Amino acid sequence: MSALKPKHQRLILVVLALVALIGAGLLAAYALRNQANYFYLPEQMQADPPAVGQAVRLGGMVEQGSLTTDNDGVTLRFAVTGNDGSRIPVRFSGIAPDLFVEGSGVVAEGRLAPDGTFVADNLLAKHDENYVPKELEGMSQMQAAKMAEETTVGIE
Repeated sequence: MSALKPKHQRLILVVLALVALIGAGLLAAYALRNQANYFYLPEQMQADPPAVGQAVRLGGMVEQGSLTTDNDGVTLRFAVTGNDGSRIPVRFSGIAPDLFVEGSGVVAEGRLAPDGTFVADNLLAKHDENYVPKELEGMSQMQAAKMAEETTVGIE
């Protein structure tokens, strides 16, 4: 390498660095190809379902009257509906978020089972823009502002 001019040495180092970066990027993309969570709406999942066992997210509304709890006390069964009335049955074992109720929005992370049921590993409950914490329910805006002011006085 000492026989090369410094200009050519720098050029070779830059080319080697670029090849290493491109190689690392391709290797990372290959390793993560199955880890990407794709988002489906119920109508999309019915029209073009993902492969069985592929990690995806299902988003929609929890159908009214569909929420049941199995005898084990931790397995929830419900249906996620789309805008066009499409319906995907979901099974989730675990502790549901506090905001998870019928008629609310939900994003379920999991996999489609061979029987067409979506088996969720995680639930993310969504609330509307009118969300009010339980502590402030039933209070007027003035009462809530006074309570917020009282709680911040000790912080300063």
